[in-house]
Amino acid sequence: MALQTPLPPNLRRGLTTFSGSLFINNKTGDCGLAQSYHPDHTVLSSLPLQMMLYFNAFFSPFWCLSEGVMLELKYSLLPAYYQFLLVSAYLMIISAEGLRLYLGFIGNLQEKVPELAGFVLLSFLIETPVLLFILTDEHIIRLPLETAVHLVLLFFLASEITAAVFALKGMTRQLARQFYLKQFEEGPGGLGPGARDSQQGARLSVSPDSALLSAQGR
Repeated sequence: MALQTPLPPNLRRGLTTFSGSLFINNKTGDCGLAQSYHPDHTVLSSLPLQMMLYFNAFFSPFWCLSEGVMLELKYSLLPAYYQFLLVSAYLMIISAEGLRLYLGFIGNLQEKVPELAGFVLLSFLIETPVLLFILTDEHIIRLPLETAVHLVLLFFLASEITAAVFALKGMTRQLARQFYLKQFEEGPGGLGPGARDSQQGARLSVSPDSALLSAQGR
């Protein structure tokens, strides 16, 4: 016996419509038009990547707060150039983190290759080197809490980059398959197989009498 949900029918329909538009009518490619869902469509969004992005979004405010407190405690003990380097590094990570998470959410859920590629580039080329510099430089006074939150963020970065690369491979493979299939359906001159068959049938359906009359007219 099925259990009845306590949600009102209108709310259930609204949630169903919202989830369908978010997880089913995905966008693939560079165009801004949503593709219509059909049964043979393969959903390429990565569930592990989405889970890590979700937890990373909750962890980022805690990382920012802890880093601000730790920087305040050790700021006066650092040389002037290290003060500038640390402030610049933290501002770079904070500014890139929001954009990186946004691109990851959009690129993964809506299967957009450019956004997901931008997420990988921001993670690999900006945040990871800066974070490794903070973790490995011996002249930076690293406090225990600071080291712990940096290691957690580094784990998120490594896991998300790995999952995003696998998701990108699947998306680009499907895009290439769709492109070649579209080229095959259109055929040479932009005509599909059906149009070419109809033109060939029209040429074959010309009667011998009409062909003879046209020859005599010439």
